[in-house]
Amino acid sequence: MAFVDEARIKVAAGSGGSGASSFHREPYKPKGGPDGGDGGDGGSVVLRADRSVGTLLEVRDHPHVTAAKGGHGQGSRKTGGSGKDRVIEVPPGTVVFDEDGTLLADLAAAGDEFVAAKGGRGGRGNARFATPTRRAPSYAEKGEPGEERWLRLELRLLADVGLVGFPNAGKSTLIARVSSAKPKIADYPFTTLTPNLGVVQRAGTSFVVADIPGLVPGASRGKGLGDKFLRHIRRAAVLAFVVDLAAVDRDPRRDVEVLQAELAAFDPDLAARPSLVVANKIDVVGDMLPTLLAELKDALPISAVTGEGVEHFLERVTEEVTKVRTERPQPVGYVRHVVREDPLRVVREGDAWRVSGARVERAVAMTDFNNDEAVERLQKRLVGMGVERLLMSTGAVEGDDVRIGDTEFEFEPEDGP
Repeated sequence: MAFVDEARIKVAAGSGGSGASSFHREPYKPKGGPDGGDGGDGGSVVLRADRSVGTLLEVRDHPHVTAAKGGHGQGSRKTGGSGKDRVIEVPPGTVVFDEDGTLLADLAAAGDEFVAAKGGRGGRGNARFATPTRRAPSYAEKGEPGEERWLRLELRLLADVGLVGFPNAGKSTLIARVSSAKPKIADYPFTTLTPNLGVVQRAGTSFVVADIPGLVPGASRGKGLGDKFLRHIRRAAVLAFVVDLAAVDRDPRRDVEVLQAELAAFDPDLAARPSLVVANKIDVVGDMLPTLLAELKDALPISAVTGEGVEHFLERVTEEVTKVRTERPQPVGYVRHVVREDPLRVVREGDAWRVSGARVERAVAMTDFNNDEAVERLQKRLVGMGVERLLMSTGAVEGDDVRIGDTEFEFEPEDGP
């Protein structure tokens, strides 16, 4: 299965069912009264983190996600059935953004959920509008449209240890040595084109190691593979900088400085993360080993190929992971409730006036324009919301075309011009 860590999807919740307009009919009870039931609520689109999913491939290949509509109300005060929610499973570690780049949710752990699009409310039946002074209302509400929007999903792997290094530094060989992971390994740059995960079992403790594709200078600015995979070490408790001692065209000490600078440029928080320096390929440098290690203070010398020094490396990594786990809690998912101002607005749109605002658009969308009573009620509501006053102050006059949502009608001020 291909590894996909980004996806853009369009989520559309189900619209609510329309309320019913009906009257109770029974022999010898000519004034049975209104008994239209409410429409059912529309289904929502829900993103849920699940361990059985390891990639965003399925979401990327099916980007249009729609939930079921609510059922219509019926006579005898029967409420329509609610639309079924559409649940989309994503990998733990998935982060959700809107089109403006605002972070909406972090589904860090299995079971975390985010309502990506909320289903529309069912319309009220005419029985709900009966009052002592209005005993026989003939109108009912249409169902509220469900939410609809585009979202961007980004996967950040849940790894305890992130292996960071230049291409061919031996990260894939190391992860294959310490775990059961079987990454592709070859002697050419950028062998690893997707992150590899390996689980290390050690003395009753287990932790996850991530092999991040090789970086090059300028990666944080998009060079080489760029910062495409740097997001995957944002959750890592410990960073391990893997240095290639056998590289003939690079200075190992300089490599560490460059790698640290790239991570800090990408996310300043990474610069303060606990880290180790791993000097790999000690089996091939011969007599130069003491000199190279002297330049890399406190580096852990290993050979990922032969296994030399790997045991000591695992001891140090286990100590660091255990220490961080006691000091810092595991990532916890959260949902941000972003409240955006949506004031009532009137603008000129061609030869008509466009009125916008969530409350106004919802009121119009739920009105049955084939029913005179419903239209009369809407007009009173729009007046109460200040639509008429704002239209007149903006320059609208009787007879002008007004557009609200998908509906266009003629402006008729309640009190005339």
